[in-house]
Amino acid sequence: MALDQNSGVMADLLALTAEAMPEVEALFSLAREALRGLVTVGGKVSGAALEQHQCAAHGLAWLATYTESLRQLRAWAGRLEAEGRFGEMEALILQIGFGEYLAQIHGGIPMSQGEIARLGDLGISAVPGAASRALMADGNTATARMRLVALMRGNQGRATFGACGLDDELEMIRDQFRRFSDEKVVPFAHGWHLRDELIPMEIIEALAEMGVFGLTIPEEFGGFGLSKASMVVVSEELSRGYIGVGSLGTRSEIAAELILCGGTDAQKAQWLPKLASGEILPTAVFTEPNTGSDLGALRTRAVQGADGWEVTGNKTWITHAARTHVMTLLARTDAESSDYKGLSMFLAEKLPGTQAEPFPTPGMTGGEIEVLGYRGMKEYELAFDGFQVKAENLLGGVPGQGFKQLMQTFESARIQTAARAIGVAQNALEVGMAYAEDRKQFGKSLIEFPRVAGKLAMMAVEIMITRQLTYFSASQKDHGKRCDLEAGMAKLLGARVAWAAADNALQIHGGNGFALEYQISRILCDARILNIFEGAAEIQAQVIARRLLD
Repeated sequence: MALDQNSGVMADLLALTAEAMPEVEALFSLAREALRGLVTVGGKVSGAALEQHQCAAHGLAWLATYTESLRQLRAWAGRLEAEGRFGEMEALILQIGFGEYLAQIHGGIPMSQGEIARLGDLGISAVPGAASRALMADGNTATARMRLVALMRGNQGRATFGACGLDDELEMIRDQFRRFSDEKVVPFAHGWHLRDELIPMEIIEALAEMGVFGLTIPEEFGGFGLSKASMVVVSEELSRGYIGVGSLGTRSEIAAELILCGGTDAQKAQWLPKLASGEILPTAVFTEPNTGSDLGALRTRAVQGADGWEVTGNKTWITHAARTHVMTLLARTDAESSDYKGLSMFLAEKLPGTQAEPFPTPGMTGGEIEVLGYRGMKEYELAFDGFQVKAENLLGGVPGQGFKQLMQTFESARIQTAARAIGVAQNALEVGMAYAEDRKQFGKSLIEFPRVAGKLAMMAVEIMITRQLTYFSASQKDHGKRCDLEAGMAKLLGARVAWAAADNALQIHGGNGFALEYQISRILCDARILNIFEGAAEIQAQVIARRLLD
C-alpha cells in the first residue's frame, strides 16, 4: 500500500480501516465471552477465578484497549477527511498504526517487555479477514516508516507530527503553553533534575497567573470552567517541557474534583476559589507504607474529639508535601471497620514548609524519599501523631464517604496522567529526532538509517494513537458520560508508549544517552513512573478487565 497524495489511494485506506474495525470488535466480543466462561461461578464473576486467570484477564484488558484505540484512530482520520485535512502524514500514521496493532492483536500484544498477551491465553484463535490481512501485510512497512519520517523532518516547526483534530480554541491553548514550556521550562528542567531541586516558585506563580490551577473549576468558584480536553492539552504541553511542571496541576485537579463531587456548599465556597487562584497548593495524602493499591486496608486513624479530629498514622509517596497548604487526607474514622467502608476524606490544613524546616505543623513530621526521576516536587514519607483537623474540614460533613469520594476523582486523574504520558513521549520523540538529525555516523545522519527512522516513526504513530484515545476519554467526561473504562485504557496505553519512546530515544543516543548530561537520561527516568502511579499497570489492567465483565 504505497501512499502518496493520490486521493483514491487515501480513500482506499479509509475504506480498508473501516472494514477492519468490525472484525476487531467481533474478536474482542469473542474474547470477552471466553474469559467470562473462565471466571463465572454460580452465575457471577468470581474474584478468585479472575485472579487465577489473571493473565487472560489482563490480556482481555489490552485487547479492549487496542480495540478502542483503533476505533478512535479511525474516527480521527474520518473527521480530518471530512474537514479536508487528511494529508499524507496523517494517512501514514493511520496506515502504520492499523497495520502494527492488527499484527499485534493476532500475534501477541506486549503488556510489558517480557509479557505478551496472546489470543491463546483466552483459549481462542482467529483468522484475519481480508481487510486486516491487507493492512497487516502492507501497513507498517519500512518504506512507510521512512516516508513518514521524511515528512516529519520537513515539519519540525509544528507542535505535533500530524494534525491532532482539535478545534481552534484548543489549538490556541496548546500554542500558548508550548511557548511557555519552550521559554520557561525546557532550558532549565534538566538542571532542576540533576540538582534534585524543587521547581522554582516563579514557575508556580506564572502557572497560577495563566489559570492552570483553576482550569476546569467552574467560573462561579473563580476558575475558568474549561473542558477536560483543555486540561489534557495543557498537561501534555507542560509535561513535554518537564513532567514535574506538567504534574503541578494534578494535585489541584484531584483536590478540586474531590470538593466539587463530595464537598458541602460551604467547603466549595471556601476552598475552590483559593485552589483556582493558586493561593493555596494542595497535596494528595492517600498511600500507606504497606498498602500500596489496596486502599481498603488503610490503617491511619482519625478519632473525633470535642474540637475536631485527631489523626495518627503513616503515609508514603506523598508528592509535593512540604510546601503545600492543604492535604486531601484519607483516614479510617470507623475503628471497627477493616475495609473501605470505614474511610473518610479530610481537607487537612498545614503550614507550608521551608528548606530548613519542611514540616513545621504540630503533630506532623516527614522525610524525603530520594527518587530516580519525577523530582521537581519531591516525594515524602509522613508521620502523624495527634495531628489536628478541624471538624468542618471533614469532606462532605459525613464520615465513611472517603473511598466513594476518591473513586469519583479517578476518571479525571487518569485522563490527566495519560496526558502527562503523551507529553513525556512527545519530548522523547523530539529529543531523539534532533539527536538523530545532528549525529553523523558513516558519512550521514543517524536518521537516514532505517532502524533509527523506524523507531521515530513508531513513536509518532503511538503518540497519536494515545492522543486520540485520551481526547476521546476527555470528551466523554465533558459530556457527562461515564468514562472510567476509557480513561483507564488511555492511562494504561500512554504509560507503555511513554516508556517505549524514552527507551528508544535513549537507544538512538547510544552511549551518550547513558550520560547524565544528556536530557534523554532524565526523560527515561521520568517516563518510568507513569506505569506505577495513579494505578500500576497490573492494577489498571485488572480494573479494566473487571469492568468489562460487569
